[in-house]
Amino acid sequence: MAATGPCFSVAGFCPALVRSCLTPSSSSSGKMKSNPVPNLTRRFAVSTEQVQIKTEATTTSFPDNERLKMERLENETKEKKIPLLWELAEAEKKHRKSMKDYFEESKDLIRSDGGPPRWFSPLECGSRLDKSPLLLYLPGIDGVGLGLIKQHYSLGKVVKLVERTVRSENCRSPNRLTYLVGESLGACLAIAVAARNPDIDLVLILANPGTSFKKSQLEPLMPLLALLPDQLQLGLPHILSLMTGDPLKMMMDNVTKGVPLQLTVEELSQDVAAMSSYLSVMGDILPRETLLWKLHLLKSASAFANSRLHAVKAQTLILSSGKDQLLPSQEEGQRLQHLLPNCENRLFSDCGHFLLLEDEVDLATIIMGTNFYRRGAYHDYVSDYVPPSPYEFKKIYESVRLIRLATSPVMLSTFEDGKIVRGLAGVPSEGPVLYVGYHMLLGFELAPMVSQFFFERNILLRGIAHPSMFRRLKEGRLPPMSQYDIFRIMGAVPVSGTLFYKLLSSKAHVLLYPGGVREACHRKGEAYKLFWPEHSEFVRMAARFGAKIVPFGVVGEDDFFEVFFDYDDQMKVPFLRDYIIDIAKESKSVRTEENGEVGNQDMHLPGVLPKFPGRFYYYFGKPIETQAWNLRPVDLITASSQSSSRSHVPHLKLVAHPSSLNRQSQH
Repeated sequence: MAATGPCFSVAGFCPALVRSCLTPSSSSSGKMKSNPVPNLTRRFAVSTEQVQIKTEATTTSFPDNERLKMERLENETKEKKIPLLWELAEAEKKHRKSMKDYFEESKDLIRSDGGPPRWFSPLECGSRLDKSPLLLYLPGIDGVGLGLIKQHYSLGKVVKLVERTVRSENCRSPNRLTYLVGESLGACLAIAVAARNPDIDLVLILANPGTSFKKSQLEPLMPLLALLPDQLQLGLPHILSLMTGDPLKMMMDNVTKGVPLQLTVEELSQDVAAMSSYLSVMGDILPRETLLWKLHLLKSASAFANSRLHAVKAQTLILSSGKDQLLPSQEEGQRLQHLLPNCENRLFSDCGHFLLLEDEVDLATIIMGTNFYRRGAYHDYVSDYVPPSPYEFKKIYESVRLIRLATSPVMLSTFEDGKIVRGLAGVPSEGPVLYVGYHMLLGFELAPMVSQFFFERNILLRGIAHPSMFRRLKEGRLPPMSQYDIFRIMGAVPVSGTLFYKLLSSKAHVLLYPGGVREACHRKGEAYKLFWPEHSEFVRMAARFGAKIVPFGVVGEDDFFEVFFDYDDQMKVPFLRDYIIDIAKESKSVRTEENGEVGNQDMHLPGVLPKFPGRFYYYFGKPIETQAWNLRPVDLITASSQSSSRSHVPHLKLVAHPSSLNRQSQH
């Protein structure tokens, strides 16, 4: 399985190349400055009309499964080697650029050759997939087109000009999707283009859109800038601090990641010294006349975009910063989400105005996590899915570190000859494979299990999940969609017979919990009780593709928590009953055809009390072969009906308590 991020043809728009043609210089003569453009082919392919794409293949592949295996016994005393997966993640990290690169490469782009504005394609984006969509980046107030510099590797490793390019590319490839990534001013331009071209399939990604200009502190700044002498340039230090971020926050982020404090302080000191040396570069990027001109441009673009919001039909993703000191971006993201018909909003609480230059922001991961990556008219959860890269997965793996430490998961698997081993060596390597198991309380077993499968065996468990994690009938009391982005990045799909069919046909490893919400939100006294349907659901489909079925059981979570206020108790309280009913109206219901408790899939949050910490134990049974069954439909129905009863689940050994495991497994 290749480790690739979403693949795009990427191009940035650089009006700053001709800044002196658009604004007067600061010289007393009023003449335009004309400086030769250096050799931009070092890092970019530049064109006045078409986007030049470098097509050399640069792919990163995961090693074979056997090379990823490592000894994980906790009582070993010898030094562990760094997993090869982490080495790949570190190699990928080295390709990612920094704020220093932003300033260094800006030096090339702020000089003018007197020519028209043009698009450029970063050569480090590398190759692209066939029929990959086009991504056009529209810069913000800095205007050098490098706001995506930290995103170039992971992304594929002025309205008339933009519109002409969009229409030209659409005529060349009518079925090709075009992404418009706009930042502040660029977001206003993207909205304008989308409003003027509703017939073209566009996806808008708007970072801190400048449509909130009239509510910002920038408008009162314009008269002040016009009166200030050239020598003062009071705005530059403030703007520089906004671009470089909060130094204390950067230090604390490194400490929480385990970087030694002394090394963190040293690196921070070096970064601050380096940034200070780039003050003159900032002066070249935004001299007073240019800054004032761009503020006027932003004001006009904001007014125009706001007047055209009603005409925007494109799929839109708003990226909002919680600490934007230039624009009220958090409030604006919420406003646009309610005004635009097909819009989602993601908030980055600790980020400043220049969102795409923040270390923790990875645009490729965001696009995948929001299911905004598609190559056709509609998103396909199977064919459009791109597995996380080593760098992306490492961030996810570290994000669930506390859960792993608290639960100390022990995983046991079974070979086809019946031998039980510690670890996941017994699970099949080749798909299709269907993992069928019991859903523990609130599904806390998912994070350690899914991450360990990918870490140890390079296997992605494509989970069949509740529709509320992907689409809402309306917004209300359910948690924000952003809380489920990590599940989508790791391959979860909404429950659907069609998607189940596609996953098995693509030889995927599919994770299925027949008990669903009813099992995960069980009541008092229902620990480890199955709530599986009586009719055929998964056995027939698995046999259709000859998939191996791996039954599994998990214990431990009910040894962490005790349910004291369950669904039955909450339905007796009027305001809680209304709360549960409101949640049910916000998302698509599942198993509506079922009777009894299996059909009761109402979502709620059980009240729990912590108990003495236990441990998670996972047992994956012997794989069940279905390829040689050749069962008739009536036999499949019978087999499926038997598998949904706890006493008849074939080879599904649900351990009642960790004490029943042998002593060796507990260490």
